[in-house]
Amino acid sequence: MRISARAQRIEPFYVMEVAKAAATLAHEVAHTDAPMVFLNIGEPDFTAPPLVQEAACKAVRDGLTHYTQALGMLSLRERISHWYWQRFKLKVPASRIVLTAGASAALQLACLALIEAGDEILMPDPSYPCNRHFVSAADGNAVLLPTSAAERFQLTADQVQAAWGQKTRGVLLASPSNPTGTSIDPDELRRIHNVVKSRGGITLVDEIYLGLSFDTRYGQSALAIDDDIISINSFSKYFNMTGWRLGWMVVPERLVGVIERLAQNLFICPSTVSQYAAMACFEHDSLTEYERRRGEFKARRDYFIPALNALGLKVPVMPDGAFYAWADCSSVFEKLKVKDSWDLAFEIMQCAHVAVTPGRDFGTASAPNFIRFSSASSMAQLHVAIERLQVLLS
Repeated sequence: MRISARAQRIEPFYVMEVAKAAATLAHEVAHTDAPMVFLNIGEPDFTAPPLVQEAACKAVRDGLTHYTQALGMLSLRERISHWYWQRFKLKVPASRIVLTAGASAALQLACLALIEAGDEILMPDPSYPCNRHFVSAADGNAVLLPTSAAERFQLTADQVQAAWGQKTRGVLLASPSNPTGTSIDPDELRRIHNVVKSRGGITLVDEIYLGLSFDTRYGQSALAIDDDIISINSFSKYFNMTGWRLGWMVVPERLVGVIERLAQNLFICPSTVSQYAAMACFEHDSLTEYERRRGEFKARRDYFIPALNALGLKVPVMPDGAFYAWADCSSVFEKLKVKDSWDLAFEIMQCAHVAVTPGRDFGTASAPNFIRFSSASSMAQLHVAIERLQVLLS
């Protein structure tokens, strides 16, 4: 059987490979006095709040399980439109909002609609690995530009301008970012978009962690810049609906019909039950609960980052959103007799029973020196993890 070159270009998702190893070890130590603590997967420990769960059950009971339009239910698109106004004071018409089978489907649709074979998309190194693979699946090429703490691990307009070539089609950014939890300064994002727009390019911004911003300076949507920005969002992170597989994208009006044709053929529609459930995300009680949980995520960050720093696992830039810590672990390599963060991740897993994610997935420039910790687990679990790391590194 001949495997396509496209499929062979896609690297393994090492986050999941490490997760499999962690799950195996977790089974072995489940009944010991040191069961596995999982700080490797970017998934909130919270589940959908009560009203959302009830809405899903009601949809099933009422038989509301048939296909919807490929763009999704207009009533839910209108709720999202209102949320943009309520949260960000942005007028985003429901007609520009497309519901998708998770943010992954939104990224796939955007890439298929806009990228030709051989086109180059500029992205920061480090960045979420699946984003570059969406570009590759559309026969484009992701060009990773090394970033540092000085730029908050984000691209700058100067970098974009210097890297722009004949094959460059645009940029794919994330704010807040996975794995760093850092956002692009709004003024810098505007400058980047101006560079891209002046060259007839596209600006795609992954905003799936936007609801989990902790700093008003950065907690603004890129959609505030102009209507040519393409924003990707999701119900997974802020709305705590990871397994429900429901996301959305905001696109220019002229692109809606193109996206709709692709969605009709590739996905038919997003999950109907998930759409009915998501309607309840915007009820007052649900939004109040989400904001309480956002405060909890911030409290976890405020404990966890200083604790990592004190252990010598330095986080160069304080995350302003999401629930990640991008920690430089190179100072402990010699002590633990490991050569890079991949080996260190398995050492931590085996010896401390704490599952973490090595930097390998997220880039090449400095990733071998970094580990991504997820602080999406409970405060109690974070305390246990720090205690175990302290013993390992003492």
